[in-house]
Amino acid sequence: FTITQQEEYGEKVLAYDGKQLADNYDVFFDKIVEVGGVKVALFDVGDGGNQCGPASVIAWKPEGGEIQTTTVEQDECGAPPAAVSDSAIYYVPFLLPGETRAALQWSPTEGLTTSGNLTYTPESGTDWKDVDPSKYDNIIDAFHNEAVYKAAQTVLGDTMPDMATSLLVGGGTENTASGAFYATGCVPHDCGGNDGFMAVDPVKHKVYFARRGDNGEPQGWPDLKTWPADIKKAYDDAQGSAN
Repeated sequence: FTITQQEEYGEKVLAYDGKQLADNYDVFFDKIVEVGGVKVALFDVGDGGNQCGPASVIAWKPEGGEIQTTTVEQDECGAPPAAVSDSAIYYVPFLLPGETRAALQWSPTEGLTTSGNLTYTPESGTDWKDVDPSKYDNIIDAFHNEAVYKAAQTVLGDTMPDMATSLLVGGGTENTASGAFYATGCVPHDCGGNDGFMAVDPVKHKVYFARRGDNGEPQGWPDLKTWPADIKKAYDDAQGSAN
């Protein structure tokens, strides 16, 4: 296998004995594993950029045959991490709140198949008293709490995965004087064009969400006009700093 780059900022090319297998701006060798008695090479191939993983390119050579490849890319943000067993490679998706996705598996004999569906599920039995924003790397982690998840489901409905996506590129949380906490984020590769806001009030058992798209007009769940003054101010200040 070779990975070459002709131009300084151009695409890289993955090839086997001179035969091109894949090309993109990021091409990396991952590892060689043995699956079902066949040696398999794994490569990461993607566009690059924040918060978006690469696709997984599986390359193997059947006995007496030509080099073969399969590309695993579940969505525009690449493939889930690979877990290797003796008989198959499993791709287990990262789930956003409200999502159900297929878990995939690959073997040299069966190829790429669906092994089952996984659904995002919060931690059973967790309540408002268990909410601890100091442990959250991203405010999306609050959805692991069953009480927060159910409250979010009530106000967001089917829009929950889209809302969570608008928070993916984000950091830690900030607090209001009343004890609520909040954070802003954005959709990967669309910061400034598709931004999200989430606030959680563990004392009053309330959650608040807002998104601002390309037209600049924010939409709130519940309606922004019903928000408490301190949370509305936190949102307005956050949007102002983003601008």
